[in-house]
Amino acid sequence: MNEEVEILTANAENIERLGFFCYKSKSKTSGYKKKLAWLRQRFTEGMRIKILYENSRSKAFIEYIPGEYAWRAVDAKNYLFVHCLWVVGRAKGKGYGSRLLDECIQDARAEGFDGVAMLTSSGNWLAGSDLLLKHGFEVVAQAPPSFELLALGFRQAAFPTLPHDWDDRLQKFGRDMTVIYTDQCPYIDRLVQAVFNAGRELGVEVHAVEFHDCEQVQRNAPSAYGVYSVIYRGALMSYHPIGKQDLIKRLKTCFE
Repeated sequence: MNEEVEILTANAENIERLGFFCYKSKSKTSGYKKKLAWLRQRFTEGMRIKILYENSRSKAFIEYIPGEYAWRAVDAKNYLFVHCLWVVGRAKGKGYGSRLLDECIQDARAEGFDGVAMLTSSGNWLAGSDLLLKHGFEVVAQAPPSFELLALGFRQAAFPTLPHDWDDRLQKFGRDMTVIYTDQCPYIDRLVQAVFNAGRELGVEVHAVEFHDCEQVQRNAPSAYGVYSVIYRGALMSYHPIGKQDLIKRLKTCFE
């Protein structure tokens, strides 16, 4: 069977119809609505979302923005910065990730950026580095515990960088349990509630801190991912989505 593939760009005019790939079946949830409102603000900053369709069904997407507005703990001015690149399981191995990455690279060249950059990590939900390395990207910085910043430069310009003051950033949030969140990912909304549920079960008070703009993320986030973190007693308990029970297991190690 021949597959008909097309790539559509979501923008302020069609975002209600196209959605943003994630959570499309849950458009009534607060997480979806918060992400939608967040995107409407980002479109004015140059945000792009491109969705790849196979036989009229969405199979992959890429989200990127000028680096000065990146919602990661990076300094990536003059680069296009990829927040997310995702291909659904059954659509992997068909080159869809490469096609979407090429769209971003072409935009960056056409618009005079110094290159394209993306944060990767192994063993969790973030994209790994393999696809980027195949496209000529190189590792330009690393951050604990497993983050790598990759960049593809077009000219002799400085590469993006990651901060080094992670311990100092953690200490800003004191000794209590704190969940840091943003609306950049629609899944974060339910993760925040899971943190409060875990704290309630353990008898630990939870404080919530929302980052409202990219500058707060870049300057204050205690992990390179930036848009979600759980901190307890000055330690980073989680920097990526985990459920309540997994979080409780991690927190219990602090009581031993």
